[in-house]
Amino acid sequence: MTLLNQKHATLEAAIAEIPDGASIMVGGFGSPGTPFALLDELLAQGQTRLTLIKNDANEPDIGIGRLIRASRVDKLITSHIGLNRIAIEEMNAGRLAVEMHPQGLLAEKIRCAGAGHYGFLTDIGLGTEVAEGRREIECDGRTWAIEPAIHADVALVHADLADAYGNLVYRGTAINFNPLMAMAADRVIAQAFRVEAPGRLAPERIHTPCAFVNHIVEVDPATSDQGRRAHAV
Repeated sequence: MTLLNQKHATLEAAIAEIPDGASIMVGGFGSPGTPFALLDELLAQGQTRLTLIKNDANEPDIGIGRLIRASRVDKLITSHIGLNRIAIEEMNAGRLAVEMHPQGLLAEKIRCAGAGHYGFLTDIGLGTEVAEGRREIECDGRTWAIEPAIHADVALVHADLADAYGNLVYRGTAINFNPLMAMAADRVIAQAFRVEAPGRLAPERIHTPCAFVNHIVEVDPATSDQGRRAHAV
C-alpha cells in the first residue's frame, strides 16, 4: 500500500478508528479552525465517555457543543466555556468534569507534549486558584510551579489545504491550536477543503509536516460552513 493510499481516508473510516473513552484534542478557537465535519461524524458514530481538549466549548449547537449536549463527553479540558450554556449546566450538575487552564498555559502544555517534554516551570498563578494542586519547587531562589504537558490519543484538526502525503496548510486565524495539537497526539486526523497531489505545495507554505498526520479527509466547505448549517441530533 502506498503512502498516499495510507493517508487519504473517507470521513467514516478515519473517525471509526476512535474508540470509546478516547482522549481527543480538537483544534479551533471558537469556530475558526474547528474541524466541524470530523466532529459531526464523531457524533454520528456514537463514541462515548470521551475526554475532549479544546480551547473552548464552542456554542451549544455546533462543534463539540453537540457532543456535550448528547452526553458523549465525560471530561473537558479547556480555557473557557462561557459561550456554551449547556456545558455550564452539565458542569454545575456534576455530569461533565471540567478542567480549566489559562489559555496561555493550555497552549504551552500542549506544545510541551508535542516537543516530547514532561512539562515546564512557571510562576503564573502562584498564590491563586490556578495554582491549587500543582507541585512546586525551589530553583535559583524562586518558587516555580510544575505544569505537566497534555497529551491525547487523537487530534482532530482543520486545514485549508493539504496534499495526499498529509502536509497541512492552515489559513489565517484558523492556525490557532491546530499545529500544536497535531504534534501532541498519538494519531492525527485532518480535514481539509482541498487535497493536492504530492509535490504541489511549496515547502515554505507547510505548517504541519506529513510525518505528524495519519489520515487526510477532504471535505466540502458547504458541509462545514463554520458549523452553522442545520443539524439533526
